[in-house]
Formats: sequence, C-alpha cells, structure tokens
Amino acid sequence: MTENLRKLSDEGVSIWLDDISRERLRTGNLEHLVKERHVVGVTSNPTIFAKALSKGSAYDDQVRDLAVRGVDVEEAVRAITTYDIRWGCDVLRPVHDRTEGLDGRVSIEVDPRLARDRERTVAEARALWWMVDRPNLFIKIPATVEGLPAISQALSEGISVNVTLIFSLERYGQVIDAFFEGLERARENGLDLSKISSVASFFVSRVDTEIDKRLDKIGSEEAAGLRSKAGVANARLAYALYEERTASDRWKALKDAGARPQRPLWASTGVKDPDLPDTLYVDQLIAPGTVNTMPEATLEATADHGEVPGDTVRASYDQARAHMNALKQVGVDYDDVVRVLEDEGVQKFETSWTELLDTVAGELRDKGGAKGSGA
Repeated sequence: MTENLRKLSDEGVSIWLDDISRERLRTGNLEHLVKERHVVGVTSNPTIFAKALSKGSAYDDQVRDLAVRGVDVEEAVRAITTYDIRWGCDVLRPVHDRTEGLDGRVSIEVDPRLARDRERTVAEARALWWMVDRPNLFIKIPATVEGLPAISQALSEGISVNVTLIFSLERYGQVIDAFFEGLERARENGLDLSKISSVASFFVSRVDTEIDKRLDKIGSEEAAGLRSKAGVANARLAYALYEERTASDRWKALKDAGARPQRPLWASTGVKDPDLPDTLYVDQLIAPGTVNTMPEATLEATADHGEVPGDTVRASYDQARAHMNALKQVGVDYDDVVRVLEDEGVQKFETSWTELLDTVAGELRDKGGAKGSGA
C-alpha cells in the first residue's frame, strides 16, 4: 500500500501529515507514518489542536499540573501545544537531518487573533520559536496584508516560516516578495541563509467549495461544466508563478548566497465534495519541489488507490488559464472569491482558537481551577 506514496515522493512531492495530537505521539503512530507511509513533515492549526484536546485523556496529566500551578488559560494553551510540537519535531528530526533541513518540519501557528496585527504577530513568532527551540520548526503566519511584513521580519531574524492561508495568485506573488525581502535582510544581518526555510501554503479545496457554490447559483449548463476544477487550476497557476519567480535574478542572487526556495505547499487537500475522487488534490498536483499536506484519510486513500502518473502540473498551464477565464465569462468574480476565503479562513481559525481556550479553561477548572479564562 505504500507504492503510490513512494512514487509520489520520487516525483519530488514531500508528503506531510495535516494533523498532530498527544495520542498520535504517545502511541508511536506518527513515527509509524514516517517509517511506513513516507511522511516527512507535519502541519498543525488551531482546529487540529481543538479537536485533539476534546478527545481522550492524553492531556490530563499536563492539564492537572497546569491547574495546580494556577496558570491562566493563555499560558496553558501555549504549554500544551508547544509540548506536542516539540515532541513532533523530535520524531521528525532524523528526517530533517537526512534531508539536510529540507523536510522533517513541524508547524505551529501564531494566535490567529493576531492575523491583522503585524507587531504582535512578530512577537508571537519569536516567543513560539524560543519556546519550542527546535531547528526543524516552522512558525505559521497567515498571508494577510498585515502578515506580509511580519513574514519578512521573522525570516530576517532566522525564524523559519510556513506562510498560511494563501488563496489568490496576487497574494502569492506578494508572499514571494516578502520571502525574498526577509532573506535579503537576513543576509545583511550576517545570517546563514541555508539554515532558514519557508513554505507557502496555497489552499486548494476551499477554492472549489466557494466557486462551486457560485456556479450552482448561476445555474447555467456552462456553469455546471466548470464545477470542481478551479482549485486545481488556481494551484497550477501558482506553481507557474513559482517557476517564474525562481528564475529571476533576484532569486539567483539569494540562491548563490546559500538560500533554498520557498516551496509551494498544497493545503486543504481533503476533498469536501463526496462526488469527487478522494485523491483529486494529490493526483492532480504532482510537481517537483512541492509539499502536499494531507489529512490522514487522504494519505491512506492515496496509498490505496491514488494515481501517480508523473508531473500533472507543468503541462497544464494553458488549460488552467483557460478555465479561470471561463469562470470570469460566466460571472464568477475571482477577486471577491479569494477575499471571502481569506476572511473566512482567519475567522474559522479564530473560532477554533476560542474553542481551544474554552476547552482548556473547562479542563483547568475540572482539575483544580485556573486564575482566569484568558479568553
């Protein structure tokens, strides 16, 4: 069952797991996926942590100690999440060493309530970088307008960054600029660029969900024929932009100084529409130098029946452009779509973060009380 995953890895796609939990770490499941399923990285987000905290008893001992110490909820959440991330980094450290820092990465997100606040985002990134204290850590920073200078600042200080919540090609271009600027400033600061890493998380399935909803509302036969293709087309054009920008003189100068490219990462690759193939966002986005972060169900589906014919991106640029033009012709406003998706993405993570705070607050009360809600 691992043949498809091996072939995918051989095509230059790094397979990352979009999940982490204390239970997965404690039982050795993550280590098993690394050894048996070609997993070479892990991503997390507030939703994943909220789900992990709401199940089982894996966190009980730590929560009880935090309650006895009387810490507030904010501190408790940081202690709990950074513990898991630090453990995950240690599990992935052999991969990190074997790939000379390319993979073996584990991501933790800054408090999503700070997504529109540059200064506090940078301060949070520094704090998480210090608390986890592992070279194979990624700090996830949302690609909001306010997040762009925070991304550059973090990189300039040697903090490796996973740029998240990218939906539009225009914003992706701005993310690449922020990455270049951060590395240029790091070089000026005398830092070793080969030690600084970054990925750009381009979301896929959510694009289809939003655009399909609009196509269904339009209701024409032509609109119906365009369903469920925009997510892949948008991501393929992102890869075209990646190729264009890594061929620039600006990038070549950074590469000559030891920098590694900011790899495109396909996020939100779990298929939402049950009528679609469950490996769609894996099979159709195979290209060298990319990362595909998958929920475990998608990982197992790919292992079982995924199709890995080779590169499925670079020969499809014209087709992708034609599809996006066709969407415009039937009345789909791309700029409005990506604006809505970014706003919803930030809001969803804020909601999950609040749920996480509420869950931990309840656990602290049950196991001895806390100083305050922190929410």
